[in-house]
Amino acid sequence: MPPRKDTLKRRLRSSGGKLLRRFGLLPGGMPDGLGDDERLAGTGLEGEVLLFFPDTADSLYQLRGWYGPLRELHQAQGLTIVCMDSRLARLIRAELDVPVLTIAQESTLDELVARSTLKICLYVNYNPLNFLALRLRSVIHVSLLHGDSDKSVSVSNQVKAYDFSFVAGQAGIDRYARYTALFDAAARCIPVGRPSLDTDPVPPVLTRVDGARPVVLYAPTWEGGQASVAYGSLPTHAVALVSSLMDAGARVIYRPHPLTGVRVPSYGEADARLRELLAGADHTVSEGRALMDDFAAADLLICDISAVANDWLVTGKPIVITRPAGDLTREAATRLLEVAPRLSAADAPRAGELAVREITEDPGRDERIALAEYYLGDIRPGASLERFLTACRDLADLRDREWGRIEANEEGS
Repeated sequence: MPPRKDTLKRRLRSSGGKLLRRFGLLPGGMPDGLGDDERLAGTGLEGEVLLFFPDTADSLYQLRGWYGPLRELHQAQGLTIVCMDSRLARLIRAELDVPVLTIAQESTLDELVARSTLKICLYVNYNPLNFLALRLRSVIHVSLLHGDSDKSVSVSNQVKAYDFSFVAGQAGIDRYARYTALFDAAARCIPVGRPSLDTDPVPPVLTRVDGARPVVLYAPTWEGGQASVAYGSLPTHAVALVSSLMDAGARVIYRPHPLTGVRVPSYGEADARLRELLAGADHTVSEGRALMDDFAAADLLICDISAVANDWLVTGKPIVITRPAGDLTREAATRLLEVAPRLSAADAPRAGELAVREITEDPGRDERIALAEYYLGDIRPGASLERFLTACRDLADLRDREWGRIEANEEGS
């Protein structure tokens, strides 16, 4: 009798879980697991590349930054995106014209790969669920991440789980070599530039007219997953910083991070205060607008330590980077944090004065422009995209050689 009761309980729990998933009542950040598993039975995936993205819609911004290069990669080698959340998959299908599947069972992924010609698996973050795909032996696993920055997450020990890591430029390789123990950065990091800058290029930078009202883009990052990566300036800098910019006569474009306030309420509260401060004037809260459009509109960027800072280098315009206020926050510093002016919370009330000086005088221009190639590689139009596509082709060839060797060994044993 007890075994029957246990079976019934399991069935009830399973049914309840299905109802929660079906009606979207799961906690935020948890994939709903409503997969296409039954429909996928007996099928395989076309093409050579799989991108595994077991996240929810909160993290879609991480994938969106790769949309342009992924379209090109799909044309070149064939690409399928595999999700574990049906809500997210619907969003991606509406935005990106590549095959998108949802799975609920790890066994479904195994069977799909076994019946496919896949050679490479890509990842845009370090989600622990990535290990469901990382166990696969027949593909080469590549970490793309969703930006190149001097955050310590850019040198996470998790990089060792992947066969290779695509980085933007030499700065990424040097960062890993400097801050990551027992990791051969020179062998396992492949510089590909920022291919999205070729598929979603920065609009032409207009020459600023002397005396014109300055435009400042303020693009803070979110609170981060833990104290060591709390780079966000919203609660500590934002109101004083933006008030100072307004007092100096600047027009402000405020670009909030998509995850602002999801973990620490004070970030959401600071965001609300800032929106209220900017309301009713000719300032802008930039939401749903391409980052490159904000880049083109601004004379100066003020941001936290993030990938936004590195991508801004392609514009050639001045930048100010905030200094984190948290005692536990760690930087994985390369040259940009030494060259760019830094803004502490105590100095935030003088941000307007600093911004005007940087825009009109730009004393660090030559050093900063020299860093563009170090951080981003060759920034000539089309160069990054070609490096990305070439790297993927080369890894597909490497996979064929290695898998052929492994299969030969298994047959001979």
